[in-house]
Amino acid sequence: MGKLFGTDGIRGRANLYPITCEIALKTGQAVGLFAQKIGYGAVVIGKDTRVSGDMLESALAAGIASVGMDVLLAGVIPTPGVAYLATCFDGVGAGIAISASHNPYYDNGIKIFRHGGIKLSDVQEEEIESLILENKNVPRGRAGKISIISDGLERYSKFLLGKFPFRKLDTRIKIIIDASNGAAFRICHMVFNDKLFDVKFIHDKPDGVNINDNCGSQHTQDLEDLVLREKADIGLAFDGDADRLIAIDEKANTITGDRILAICAKFAKEQNRLKKNILVTTTMSNIGLSKALESLDIIHLKSDVGDRKVLEEMNRSGAVMGGEDSGHMLFLEDHTTGDGILSALKLIEVMVDTSRSLSDLASIMVVYPQVLMNVEVDASRPDFSKIAPIAQTIQAIEDQLRGSGRVLIRYSGTQPLLRVMVEGPDKNQTRGFCEEICKVIKENI
Repeated sequence: MGKLFGTDGIRGRANLYPITCEIALKTGQAVGLFAQKIGYGAVVIGKDTRVSGDMLESALAAGIASVGMDVLLAGVIPTPGVAYLATCFDGVGAGIAISASHNPYYDNGIKIFRHGGIKLSDVQEEEIESLILENKNVPRGRAGKISIISDGLERYSKFLLGKFPFRKLDTRIKIIIDASNGAAFRICHMVFNDKLFDVKFIHDKPDGVNINDNCGSQHTQDLEDLVLREKADIGLAFDGDADRLIAIDEKANTITGDRILAICAKFAKEQNRLKKNILVTTTMSNIGLSKALESLDIIHLKSDVGDRKVLEEMNRSGAVMGGEDSGHMLFLEDHTTGDGILSALKLIEVMVDTSRSLSDLASIMVVYPQVLMNVEVDASRPDFSKIAPIAQTIQAIEDQLRGSGRVLIRYSGTQPLLRVMVEGPDKNQTRGFCEEICKVIKENI
């Protein structure tokens, strides 16, 4: 990783390095120069509902305009909406989404798309990072214009709904939606409207600091309770920038990305729409998904963690469907990037077409107990596999699991954390193994 970019853009505490006005200004200049170099004249900016979003938007826009590029402000819109708008207007060479995704309000981030709504490659990130950090010989002269996109949400909602035949439904499906007080708070009303669905909304009143606060994809208790109380068919929880989806079935069970992908892959294969017969996920996907795909005779490929890495493997293999258990899912025949609202529509399409409940559809996959714990670490990030007590503990636990589970440990790309994941057939044993590894890490790092 570079000095600024993590697994998904630049992220940190708002108004502290690197999420400062100074870095945002330089990032705007760098992105403007990047788009200018390949022949474009404008950059789109969107944001979620964090109180710091306006500040960063102003700095980014000023930076872009200062290198002679025009700026199109989309306002509050999901991150995948920014990616879509980057394909809508002539001359747009990049899109910037201001969001820290599922993080608390006091964090923020800068996610960048190149022309066509595609996330940057590692090489392109390095190029932009170099421009930010060196920031020398920035051209001066004509200033770009800054204008507002007045119909961004309307364009994006029509794009999403245009792919699905929900207007033909005789019986409206009953949905509860948790907008996480985030970027989806307006558009979810437009897409999941009461002409198409029997729908209720919660956590759709952002105030700048309540984004992801005990709501959304990371905190689904309110949604689970309301699904049961209202006897809804499905609950949908988005994260702060609405590129993730977690679903709740009619029995209030949580349906995460792995099972949603299994459901959608099976349906796509039955419809002869699963190109190459491949599903791509990350190394963090549950063992149960691999076993389910094996039973369906679907090829399962795994990438490194992060939706950019999933996308790289999808492009390499020719797959059109992939994602992460966290709720990032990619349907490349419909969009260029992970989109929580699109994923929700895909899942509802399967329910409607098959006339099956979500709990019934989700039974295709048995979820192995999986425990994930985080250990705070300093910035040095030593190679834990070469620290004898840690390596020996991991090996001993893997020997006990004997192929019926696994251990996966990695440093977070966005926070000072070492993530420890253990998967196995027994929940209590799995938790015990995870705690044992975390203990030895704390003692030795």
